[in-house]
Amino acid sequence: MVTATIGMISSYRGLEKRIDWLWQQTPHPLGIWGNMQMQAPAPKPDFLLMYQFDFYQPPQQKSWWNRIRKQQQTPEVNIENLLRGVNKERIIYLLREPPLEEVLDITKYNYQQAQKFCGYVSGPDDFAPTPNYMPAIWYHGNSFRELNEMPPPEKVSPCSWITSGINRTANHRQRLEFLQSLQTSGIKFELYGRNLPAWAKTSGELVNKWYGMAPYYYNLAIENYSDNNWYVSEKLWDALLAWCLPIYYGGPAAEKLLPPGSFLRLPSLDEKGVAYIREVTATPDAWYAAKNAIKEARQIILHKLNLLNWLSEFVDQHA
Repeated sequence: MVTATIGMISSYRGLEKRIDWLWQQTPHPLGIWGNMQMQAPAPKPDFLLMYQFDFYQPPQQKSWWNRIRKQQQTPEVNIENLLRGVNKERIIYLLREPPLEEVLDITKYNYQQAQKFCGYVSGPDDFAPTPNYMPAIWYHGNSFRELNEMPPPEKVSPCSWITSGINRTANHRQRLEFLQSLQTSGIKFELYGRNLPAWAKTSGELVNKWYGMAPYYYNLAIENYSDNNWYVSEKLWDALLAWCLPIYYGGPAAEKLLPPGSFLRLPSLDEKGVAYIREVTATPDAWYAAKNAIKEARQIILHKLNLLNWLSEFVDQHA
């Protein structure tokens, strides 16, 4: 029986207005998972999730959202008015963006402010009040039941990479330099994404990431950040849920969350990395060898790492 409603606020534009946010991550109707129901805009929820919420910055500062995406300055608002009457111990703050050097001051400021209003404050970095892995969300349009029950889809091409042309931090620029090296190497892979530089040979943008992953044996899952023990993002979850074998570049968190053999570790973003991709993608052998591990990893993502499962467990502990 559903006992709790969870509302949500976020600085991701338009997200908190979506009544169906995360509903594709449960087999049950209307966002129900276990003892709770996800209802982002609920006016009087039992619990409130502050999901990558940027607190007002003084004029001399800019939030992560504004600095990286060049949006308007975060307006000053009365935070109490956003909390919908939820008690502090039932307010959850989850920060999900990586702790890049360029925005460390903003991240720390968000944590400082969050502790004034939230009973639980967490993020994927060592200086978070509660350092922890990000609960999993994914960006496929498939239903939970379809993802849970499907066999591997037909694989017809070696490798894909879905990325963007963001270049405002050193980590983003390193990724673009590696992309350029990979494209000039002659290795066969399909590139999808938005705002990519003019020199990139791209197959175009995708509305649904599934179509840029499911037909491929391998997917390049390259994080924007790899320098701590906590950060791992949907890049890995999306690839595995599409039954790809990820060629992964990121921190060590992935090994702690997923079974051995469910992804391959890209050694570096340089010539050594290019050579590794060339060797692996030359045949589908590694994918066939990893099928059982991929199957196991998919179940862990869907049932254990799932943000809805995480929220349900939080409700159990704080009801």
